[in-house]
Amino acid sequence: MIDYKDFFAQKIQNLHDEHRYRIFIDLERFQDNPPFALWHPTAQSGLDDLSPRKVAVWCSNDYLGLSHHPSIIRAQIKATSLYGTSSGGTRNISGTGHLHNLLEARIAKLHQKENALLFSSGYVANEATLTTLGDQISDLVFLSDEKVHASMIQGMRHSRAERIIFKHSDLADLEDKLKTLDPMRPKIIVFVSVYSMDGDRAPIEAIADLARKYNALTYLDEVHGVGVYGAGGAGVAAELGLLDRIDIIQGNFAKGFGGFGGYIAGTRECIDFVRSYASGFIFTTSLPPAVTAAALTAIDVLEKDVSIQASFHERVAYLKRRLSYSIIPFIDSGSHIIPIRVGDAAHCHLLSQRLLNQNNMYVQPINFPTVPRGGERLRITLTPHHTFDLIDDFVDALSKLWSEFKLRQAA
Repeated sequence: MIDYKDFFAQKIQNLHDEHRYRIFIDLERFQDNPPFALWHPTAQSGLDDLSPRKVAVWCSNDYLGLSHHPSIIRAQIKATSLYGTSSGGTRNISGTGHLHNLLEARIAKLHQKENALLFSSGYVANEATLTTLGDQISDLVFLSDEKVHASMIQGMRHSRAERIIFKHSDLADLEDKLKTLDPMRPKIIVFVSVYSMDGDRAPIEAIADLARKYNALTYLDEVHGVGVYGAGGAGVAAELGLLDRIDIIQGNFAKGFGGFGGYIAGTRECIDFVRSYASGFIFTTSLPPAVTAAALTAIDVLEKDVSIQASFHERVAYLKRRLSYSIIPFIDSGSHIIPIRVGDAAHCHLLSQRLLNQNNMYVQPINFPTVPRGGERLRITLTPHHTFDLIDDFVDALSKLWSEFKLRQAA
């Protein structure tokens, strides 16, 4: 007979033994002082003094720091005052507010599509949409990049449709697999504009060319691209002038736009189809008015103020230059995501802990299964609020620890 308590305890101990146990540090991210937060250490920190301390955050997905933008904050507060804290239900049962319709229209305009649909998160948008497509389109086959997000994998799996995996951004492998399929069979190519762990960008135009050649739809996850790239934050496909080549764009407001919630955009018929059949949409309470108002305002802010993106990319370029002169091996894949490969779970955990404990710098270690074993890393992301002096201090602190641990140095 199984002892459930012992089973759970052993599974957790296994994570500790492999240096993969995740510790959620207790932060207070104050509105008026980004990129700093107040850290509340626990006994797990290894510190004798557990008094709260100010730390700089180096791994936030709030890429442009818009969660601190005064106009967006005012819009969120005003919406709460006007409409209350909740939408009141699902979209089908009293939960469709005027702000939802306004935001969906703005998303469609942003991505030059006919319509859009809001979800409670980017994860739910991917899972619900792909599940619905695979379940409802008879004999559909997904052709999926091997490094797509877990939410996309879950959606395809739940649909029970056939899924063919092609090598990461490998156009020859994708075409070889497309050639084996009946030209008349429904197909959807599923991929990501900016891959979150390596920071590399997909060959969007070439994939769109193959989709046209082999009669496939394109489904592009832009969650790490929207806000950060393209006019008004419309994403990588927009930056490249390829919006008309993508059939379904999925994005969210939780990263570049500094808020919360996910969405898809596409043709009027496609969006209405997902709206009518996706259980992940139908049976979920809609976004609160305050969240929706903040997202609308974030789009306005980025449309009117190009300096926010410019300041952000200037700092990303500066950090890459500083790292290139150091001993630290980092990956420059042409995006704002900067992975620093450690290659060992124990060292990755220790680097993170020492940066936090000794230098008041917080960056979370990334371990298996998020990345393959041996691919452990620190994933650095900046905001426009990171000063050049802060960046200098970070590179200096990390370089000293790198030497102390005798880790593999940049060539």
